Amino acid sequence: MRVITFNTQGIEQAADNGFFQWMVKQDADVVCLQDLRAKEYQLDDKRYHPEGYDAYFFDAFEDGYSGVAIYTRIMPKAIMTGLGFEQCDFNGRFIQADFDNVSVAAFSVPSGLKSEEAQTAKEEYLRLLKGHFTKTLRKRREFIFCGPLQTAHKSQDLSNWYVNQRVSGFLPQERQWMEELFGEMGYVDAFRQVNHADQQYTWWPDYNKARDLNEGARLDYQVTTANLRKTVKAASIYRDECFSAHAPVIVDYDL
Repeated sequence: MRVITFNTQGIEQAADNGFFQWMVKQDADVVCLQDLRAKEYQLDDKRYHPEGYDAYFFDAFEDGYSGVAIYTRIMPKAIMTGLGFEQCDFNGRFIQADFDNVSVAAFSVPSGLKSEEAQTAKEEYLRLLKGHFTKTLRKRREFIFCGPLQTAHKSQDLSNWYVNQRVSGFLPQERQWMEELFGEMGYVDAFRQVNHADQQYTWWPDYNKARDLNEGARLDYQVTTANLRKTVKAASIYRDECFSAHAPVIVDYDL
């Protein structure tokens, strides 16, 4: 099973930049998209519905804001939206597709870069999201969660990490949250399971040459339950084309 996750920063912009033409060439089984900034009724055009894929959306209440989607070639047994808390459900930040042996979810975490208030909201969101990850451990099936955690896990996941230790996305409390997720809770960072290279970034700041200089951060993840650890066969970040300030993350699973 090939799974792709991509933060579009606006699905219309990503489509204009050629994302869907690229997507259909990837032989992906499931594609998780975040930050659509459009509602489902605005996406009727066939360019948003490539042949061979069924699309499922979870809109944000506010126009032009957030929203997630799952594109799949496999008919899901069920679709679930929301996590039961306002910061997620009001802003369209979680959708899950259940298949025979695994569930795949597209999620997003708000950025804390804009202000202290935004950082406080992000940390509260992470606290509530951790509650969902805890509940998931009690379920008798496997999960792949795909999306931006808006945090670089380790120093190898962030350029100029030393001077960014007081910046949202690499704060001590954020890294501690990641350590708990991938440590005592037992979840797996699927990308790092097979790809240990440095300077593997999925996001670059909005200034000239950052992408060319590869000065960025790995903010986008595929997080799996522990039993899927050995099923991860390959993982890569596609950066040959620029569809948004983020790059697609591609992971192949032996499922």
